[in-house]
Amino acid sequence: MGKTKINEVNNLLVKNTEEKSVKDTTSKDKANTKKTSITKGKDKKNNTDKNVKTVKALAQKTEEMKRIKTTQKVNSNTLESTIISDFDIYLFHEGHNYESYSFMGAHYKSENRKRGVRFTTWAPKAQEVYVVGNFSSWKTKPEYAMEKINDQGLWSVFIKGIAPEELYKYAVKSNEGKLVLKADPYGVQCELRPNTASIVAQPKKYRWSDKKWINKRNKTEIYKSPMNIYELHLGSWKRNEQGEFLNYREIGESLAQYAKEMRYTHVELMPIMEHPLDTSWGYQVTGYYSVTSRFGTPEDFKDMINTLHKEDIGVILDWVPGHFCKDEHGLYKFDGTPTYEYEDTLKAENIGWGAANFDLGRPEVKSFLISNALYWLREFHVDGLRVDAVANMLYLDYEREAGQWNPNKEGGRENLEAVEFIKELNTAIFKEFDNVLMIAEESTSWPMVTMPVNKGGLGFNFKWNMGWMNDMLKYIELDPLYRKYHHNLITFSMMYAHKENFILPLSHDEVVHGKKSLVDKCWGDYWNKFAGLRAFISYMFTHPGKKTLFMGNDFAQFIEWRYYEELEWKLIDQFEMHRKTQDFFKALNRFYLENKALWKNDYNPEGFQWIDADNSNQSIIAFMRKAEKIEDTLIIVSNFTPVVYYNYNIGVPYPGEYIEVLNSDSESFGGSGQIIEESLFSQEGTWHNQKQYIKLKVPPMATIILKLKK
Repeated sequence: MGKTKINEVNNLLVKNTEEKSVKDTTSKDKANTKKTSITKGKDKKNNTDKNVKTVKALAQKTEEMKRIKTTQKVNSNTLESTIISDFDIYLFHEGHNYESYSFMGAHYKSENRKRGVRFTTWAPKAQEVYVVGNFSSWKTKPEYAMEKINDQGLWSVFIKGIAPEELYKYAVKSNEGKLVLKADPYGVQCELRPNTASIVAQPKKYRWSDKKWINKRNKTEIYKSPMNIYELHLGSWKRNEQGEFLNYREIGESLAQYAKEMRYTHVELMPIMEHPLDTSWGYQVTGYYSVTSRFGTPEDFKDMINTLHKEDIGVILDWVPGHFCKDEHGLYKFDGTPTYEYEDTLKAENIGWGAANFDLGRPEVKSFLISNALYWLREFHVDGLRVDAVANMLYLDYEREAGQWNPNKEGGRENLEAVEFIKELNTAIFKEFDNVLMIAEESTSWPMVTMPVNKGGLGFNFKWNMGWMNDMLKYIELDPLYRKYHHNLITFSMMYAHKENFILPLSHDEVVHGKKSLVDKCWGDYWNKFAGLRAFISYMFTHPGKKTLFMGNDFAQFIEWRYYEELEWKLIDQFEMHRKTQDFFKALNRFYLENKALWKNDYNPEGFQWIDADNSNQSIIAFMRKAEKIEDTLIIVSNFTPVVYYNYNIGVPYPGEYIEVLNSDSESFGGSGQIIEESLFSQEGTWHNQKQYIKLKVPPMATIILKLKK
């Protein structure tokens, strides 16, 4: 190690002494650290003098302990010789090791020329920890006892002779003497439910072929590019003829073809981390580093992502860093006491979901979670994370009654530890991946969610617009006779549309638990429901903000989403209206991609202009979307009543010849066919504060889009 590296370590530790935090460590900082044996970490007091004295010693030790990474072929298995360094341990306990999965968990490797597995876990208050499996007849045996390698609770052991595919768990004996079998928190593969053991993974390296996609992603101006996200649940998107789950590879081939055909830019997968119950939809996680074995192996999942990338489809994962499953084999009371969750029972208990809340202020938990986020981005080439239930993390009183929460140290309701965790998470991610998506599912008006951390924000780059969604879903259920009294529901969103980088979501949460499917929410008889859906979705795709749509909506599935069976794809073949609805979505998605006015200035107020926001009596709105050139401008008119309006005047910004470029009432989409075939020539005269206007026919329960003819 050169002097530069020693100075980096020295500066890092001095900074930590002065600021009580390490902020700028990356995997690159650690890449050349070497070590030849596990050493016990030293206790670190808060005493500043002692910390300063350790700087030179630790820097010198790091010089001696450059991490050696070698590989050797033994029986066609790649063995990695990597031992834990004091520097890794130090960062782990400080909450700033963002690559902790590289030494935590189970690693098939060679030590002292012996093949086997190095197991490492964190159980600070455990009395004893053993590795158990078939090799031990699932009993605790002295030869499989783990050594406590420091006073902060790291346990480790190398067991020779164990190979990949071996099942294992940790037998953790609490201070009270209770022995509990735990899956590995850092396990990268798990048994198929209902079994819960971890699996020693094959150390193979998947051969990626998505370099072209990654290069394109890294150059994309994400705020000025189209983003049309297809949200899906892998277990109920499609199944085989026997009603069984498909493999990740099978899903990848079919999904890539479908997303490409429908013109989606990204797919967003509901949680694929290991979870015990299908009914949780993946949001009650037990294995944060393991893809669920329901659909195959980690290699299978990588192949699925690779397949999507080769078709220019990005992949976003739902990620749940706020709470976790309380099943006994998981993280809950890992060492017999609160370990990953808060010690404060009020903060630890997630009342609404029956889960446990992560202690986001505990350093080792921060290392676990931030490493996990980066793990999916690094190892699986994922393009972004949708962070679940951010509001539940930010507020101590979220969905709690009086007496179910305590104020923070400043007397407020904010979870200060969660705020700092989120900022550190986003800082770490964007330092390494500056063009991935970090999407907050945040349902309150917390300020500056999508503002960079260095400007006082939380650091996400996108946020779901739950306000727009709730307003619109209320509106489409209303009888058109009464919509004029609720006109603000379709106009109010523009009062705040540019305060955050919003995504307009129509997610899985809105089509379950008796809420009805999207098409069934719409007012009216059979025809009007479909017409209302098309009018609404057209308005959505012309409203500022990126888009997210849940599976099944794009062919108007009538029943609610059922997680236990595949979508009703048969509707497309059996019923004309569903087939035409799918054709509509396909055409709208294509139109969205081809018209930069609909995405180039999503987050620039100059990209949107009202023409008429006040026609509540007829429930009609009209507005413009703009890009750089005049010819890019689109005129959008939405009529949310089942009435045709003839000779309707609309003010337009430029003189000339206008043509209809999309009409949701087209017969080819299932509409009544009230289309505008002729050109519309502007006339002089002030209308809607414009110097000219056009006279047109407005179709019933429809959205039309006009454009200047070239």
